[in-house]
Amino acid sequence: MLSQKHNDHQCPIAVEPKSGRFESLERAVVDGGGSLVSASDAAGLVWADAAKPHLLKSVLDASPKIRWVGLPFAGIEPYVPLLDTERVWTCARGVYARPVAEHAVMLGLAGLRGLATFARASRWSPPEGVNLVDGRITVFGAGGITTELVGLLRGFDCEITVVRKSPEPFAGAARTIAYSERASALPGADLVVLALALTPETRHAIDASELAVMEPHSWIVNVARGGHINAEALVKALDDNRIGGACLDVTDPEPLPEGHRLWSHPKVLITPHVGNTREMGVPLLAAHVRENVIRFSRNEPLAGVVSIQDGY
Repeated sequence: MLSQKHNDHQCPIAVEPKSGRFESLERAVVDGGGSLVSASDAAGLVWADAAKPHLLKSVLDASPKIRWVGLPFAGIEPYVPLLDTERVWTCARGVYARPVAEHAVMLGLAGLRGLATFARASRWSPPEGVNLVDGRITVFGAGGITTELVGLLRGFDCEITVVRKSPEPFAGAARTIAYSERASALPGADLVVLALALTPETRHAIDASELAVMEPHSWIVNVARGGHINAEALVKALDDNRIGGACLDVTDPEPLPEGHRLWSHPKVLITPHVGNTREMGVPLLAAHVRENVIRFSRNEPLAGVVSIQDGY
């Protein structure tokens, strides 16, 4: 439960940093029954600019009344050092799941069906490709993206394995494997999709040892964070024809520097972190903010509460 109760339609909320780009979030606060105030007078704070985490600390230091901080992305790595137990912290976990899952399916199809070859070709080339239909898919992560992905893959009759922190069964998956046993989920998989949170434990979830047990035709799709893959090990596996290829919407570092080997590798497809664009995401985030303002004003549990212990 929250530590401070507010009357409906009188909940003081700040949207920071101030910018005309965030009018939709300000409208969401008002639509949710909140009143827009300065951060120093706010009980709740909607942090609107994911690109400026360095400014948040000074705002919080100058605003002792804030009891709830709402962060704009599902991935909160830049904010982890600021997390505390004095406030309730929320993130947009699951908010962007549907467009990101759609992007993952698009990348998976592109990889398996040979688009990396055909898009670069300047002459008629031999056929290649593996079906997604009746395929074996391993998904790392058990959040909203995976839930949406399982639904989208239902029409492809895939056999899905989910890798998560614990082996608790995941709805729609044929099997669920604990993260510590992740290597056992890779042999036999046609497609490996990364859709998990980045933590110290999950950094380089895909490293040389994992790549070594994947199928020679298998493709990796990463719509999570670039740090989940050891890029050096990935390039070597691709050069050695150890795996089929990689479709990356996220990289490490990001943006990926010009001239990096991954840009020109014939077995790699890269999209510039567009699994969820601003145009797609703003309406979804606004709806999430509105719902949490309503809940905050009623002293109800908030959506997307961050685990301080786990850092996501």
